[in-house]
Amino acid sequence: MPGVAAPAPQPGPLLPARLLTATLGTTLNTMVMADRPEVKTASTPVTTLAVAGLASTMLTGLARVPFTRPFSGPSGILDNLGQSVTRQAVRSFMGYSMSLPIDEFRSLEKILDDICKVVIPPFVERIDDVDLTHDELAGVPGIWCRAKDACQGGEKITGTILYLHGGGYIGTSPIMYAAFASTIVERTGCEIFIADYRMAPEFPFPAPVHDAADVYRELLARGVDPAHLIVAGDSGGGGLAASLMAYLRDHEIPKPAAVALFSPEIDLDLDHPSITDNAATDILPWNVPVTPYLHGVQPDDERVSIVYADLGPAWFPPTFVTCGSDEMFRDGIREFTAALEKGGVEVQAIEEPGMFHVYPILMPWSEAAHTAFDALGEYVEKHVTPSAEPATA
Repeated sequence: MPGVAAPAPQPGPLLPARLLTATLGTTLNTMVMADRPEVKTASTPVTTLAVAGLASTMLTGLARVPFTRPFSGPSGILDNLGQSVTRQAVRSFMGYSMSLPIDEFRSLEKILDDICKVVIPPFVERIDDVDLTHDELAGVPGIWCRAKDACQGGEKITGTILYLHGGGYIGTSPIMYAAFASTIVERTGCEIFIADYRMAPEFPFPAPVHDAADVYRELLARGVDPAHLIVAGDSGGGGLAASLMAYLRDHEIPKPAAVALFSPEIDLDLDHPSITDNAATDILPWNVPVTPYLHGVQPDDERVSIVYADLGPAWFPPTFVTCGSDEMFRDGIREFTAALEKGGVEVQAIEEPGMFHVYPILMPWSEAAHTAFDALGEYVEKHVTPSAEPATA
């Protein structure tokens, strides 16, 4: 892969770990939404009550698991049990957090982000042998995930992934996705930058798209060849990744080598049968919030719902996409993949029976997730031009 374009050492796709440490240190000081000056948060007593309410809701939700036939399903007994527990736990968490006022939601998110900053780095360093490093690209903070061997030993990096985290365009943070990203690093040989883009309702469309586009431009400016670059995302981040492709088309910016999407939220009309039919089997709340992000933009606008665009290989890259047969976005994703195929865009779609939204992230140990990771590795190997230079170039 090409070296960094700037003459002076700076954090970027191919700097060795010793330079990253010298210039940035080891702290992961990404700016969670609660840390932004424009974002309001709740007082400490109110936040404490919110945390207590979440704990109570989670316990009540988990108490329902024995009554939901947790061992039955399309997979093995342990996978089925894990799926039942995960579904109930995440559904309880999302249902409760979505009911909070935005200031309490941001305060709760901040607490979870702080916990993840303590727990996740040593975990991924030991399990996946991955280094996590803070960086800023075009003013957008984020986290680099790189294999230690690639940084320290001069081994080749397969490619660079710009990852746009999920959260329905309104929540979560890069560190919450570091474990998932590290698994992708281990399976693909790529390095990953998880962008800490602005989110709704404080920053509705088009702010997140502009942040993603700024990071993409900065990667190109640092010397990353589009033939080595992948844009990936899940849920709302998957929808944002697709919207970024339309932005690149409109501004005549080279497209990446491929796109990888996990349960992408690419149709904000939310008018498909699976939205209601799968509400009982998915982890998402039955009233999926999209208004805060749209902020008056029509949900069938192709800038926010790529499924309404005239898709074609001239501007939309080869696409890898996964979803679960039991998730609410299933029909919209089916329509999207059909439109890609009709438009002549190469697409590999995996619809896992009995699985819910973003199952590879929530159940990375499951057989279904391993199948998705293996397929992604093969897809990256097929579409990303191998680097001719070692990581220390």
